[in-house]
Amino acid sequence: MNQTTNTIVMIRPVAFRMNEQTAVNNYYQKVIDDLLPATVNAKAQAEFDAYVEKLRAVGINVIVIDDTLKPDTPDSIFPNNWVSFHENGDVALYPMFAENRRKERRDDILDTIEENGFVINEIMDYTSAEEDGFYLEGTGSIVLDRENEIAYCALSPRADEELFIEFCEDFEYTPVIFEAFQTVNGQRKAIYHTNVIMCVAETFAVICADCIDDKAERKSVLYKLKESGKEIILITEEQVNNFAGNMLQVRGANDERFIIMSNAAYEALTQSQIDKIQKHCKIVHASLDIIEACGGGSARCMMAEVFLPKT
Repeated sequence: MNQTTNTIVMIRPVAFRMNEQTAVNNYYQKVIDDLLPATVNAKAQAEFDAYVEKLRAVGINVIVIDDTLKPDTPDSIFPNNWVSFHENGDVALYPMFAENRRKERRDDILDTIEENGFVINEIMDYTSAEEDGFYLEGTGSIVLDRENEIAYCALSPRADEELFIEFCEDFEYTPVIFEAFQTVNGQRKAIYHTNVIMCVAETFAVICADCIDDKAERKSVLYKLKESGKEIILITEEQVNNFAGNMLQVRGANDERFIIMSNAAYEALTQSQIDKIQKHCKIVHASLDIIEACGGGSARCMMAEVFLPKT
């Protein structure tokens, strides 16, 4: 299986704002009091458009789908939490923690992907778990090493262990389960999404090992990454707070590899970390300040990778 793809789906927001339903356990979200909601959305759209332009400029195939005003979906800009697309033609639909995020799942988005020449064979639907209060938020909760068929998951209110194991059995991945924490007002609180603290690329992995408090778990995660041939680039918890763990490797023109991140993430990295990453691939970074502040997510969260077969 391929670790990287040339095609990604992105959802252009129409009513982006801080989602009060997700703020209960996403400690990266902030209220920007001095901006009107319409201004927040306009700024988010401007960031989104500039970001898409940067991706397309290096030959990444971006399928942009406009969000709709109804239903109200303030977080629709982060599609990777409700859907993932796989090389065997399967699509997974995931159970979401916030009720207003469940409305982001749209059949017409899958139709558009098929219209773009991709084949969907089967839909693996895990969403009924919402009724029982169990969640697994896509490639936010799960970081996939597709090539080596390993799935990493930091358990949290948005990542249920049994559901994760079920996903791994269905898609034939080896599960690597751990807990990750961040310091919030002097207390260690669960990190809401695994992809905030780690990124697995073809030949390297970026991870904040300091967030894995249990030494045995930390050791086992790092061992698994090393064993699968990845150069490990460690980042700090302070860098995680600037979204330096929230990056994704994609393929551009002529099969060239790029790692995508925000300006905040790039500026938080040291020169030595940048040099290590650039040994493997080029870096593309874009300004996502408003999206990061209000949404509590960054560059990786905005991209749903399409690995489906072509017609």
